[in-house]
Amino acid sequence: MVNFSLENKIALITGASYGIGFAIATAYAEAGAKIVFNDISRELVDKGIAAYKEKGIDARGYVCDVTDEDAVNAFIKTVEKEVGTIDILVNNAGIIKRVPMHEMSAAEFRQVIDIDLNGPFIVSKAVIPQMIKKGHGKIINICSMMSELGRETVSAYAAAKGGLKMLTKNICSEYGEYNIQCNGIGPGYIATPQTAPLRERQADGSRHPFDSFIVSKTPAARWGTTEDLMGPAVFLASEASNFVNGHILYVDGGILAYIGKQP
Repeated sequence: MVNFSLENKIALITGASYGIGFAIATAYAEAGAKIVFNDISRELVDKGIAAYKEKGIDARGYVCDVTDEDAVNAFIKTVEKEVGTIDILVNNAGIIKRVPMHEMSAAEFRQVIDIDLNGPFIVSKAVIPQMIKKGHGKIINICSMMSELGRETVSAYAAAKGGLKMLTKNICSEYGEYNIQCNGIGPGYIATPQTAPLRERQADGSRHPFDSFIVSKTPAARWGTTEDLMGPAVFLASEASNFVNGHILYVDGGILAYIGKQP
């Protein structure tokens, strides 16, 4: 029987107070995992804990900046002492800055790279030694369609997510022999509160131009939902994916496969 159960597993999902990370953590809890998450501030962590409680999930939340190596190492040691060693890591924490490249400062570029690429490196590095000792582990990096494509105003984000794709492949290459699988999930355009303004109807009842653009570019003819990411995330965290390694699973409704309709 294919084993999708996460019973007795400890899953750490970074930046999972809300949004995609919260949805993935919820799916893991439903599959039997114990949930640990972090976020950048006490306010976000407290909001996350309250949101998990509403769903009946006893999640453990911690304040930690994923770009601070010393803080991450201390955080992981605390989790190991208070909860146990981590079986599943989802590197979800990330930011995007939409600024034309010629207007973006080097400091802004570095900030995106630091959170979206250096963060996954730092957290993965912190959990891998215990995964090696246990003889198993799952690392899932939240990549992006920008791991494959460019687009206006997202030079730093695309550079970071392209790098994260290759970090995924390299963790697979370096640690696969220890029964550690590292894969990525590349979400398409997902309907979240953050993207809600892009989907609002215009005063004349027509679609927002960006909404029309995305729907026309997606063979599924709709935005994705956070629920669309739950099954793929559980698959990559479970024993069902034990021989899947270094793969990026794009959950995008087919955008990357599609050139678009002729005007």
